[in-house]
Amino acid sequence: MDGLGWYSQGPLRLSLSKPRRPANLSAMTFTLTFTALPEHIDIMGHVNNAVWVQWMEAMATAHWEAVAPPEHQAKYAWVVTRHEIDYRGNIREGESVTGETFIPEGPTGARFVRRVDFRNAAGKILVSARTTWAMIEIASQRLMRVPPEVAAPFWDGAE
Repeated sequence: MDGLGWYSQGPLRLSLSKPRRPANLSAMTFTLTFTALPEHIDIMGHVNNAVWVQWMEAMATAHWEAVAPPEHQAKYAWVVTRHEIDYRGNIREGESVTGETFIPEGPTGARFVRRVDFRNAAGKILVSARTTWAMIEIASQRLMRVPPEVAAPFWDGAE
């Protein structure tokens, strides 16, 4: 994904750490650390809500690219169909959060639900989201049912 998104003030630059899986999280949980840069800050002095959404997209994309086999990445893409976001706190320039994402349930047709939580250094959840993504077959650019072999690396209950 070029630039990992677009922000009203220009291309989104992310400060990311390498993916890791904390010991207290499921093996299916994927994490990234984000640091608030000057262009992420709004008039209120903290990360703009739109940036949190871009970070969610960056997490989902990085998770897909880290786990899905190359042949799936070449054949399928994902589009957002819905975001439900709870904002419980925020960070300021230079502060970091750890984003955690996982797939809590199996696919329904072409759709997968993804959970995303952003935690501060103390472990408090600042932003929590339930997002719904639909799978597209790249060649036809049409929605398609998520095959079990595509779901399996992301969800504990995949068959």
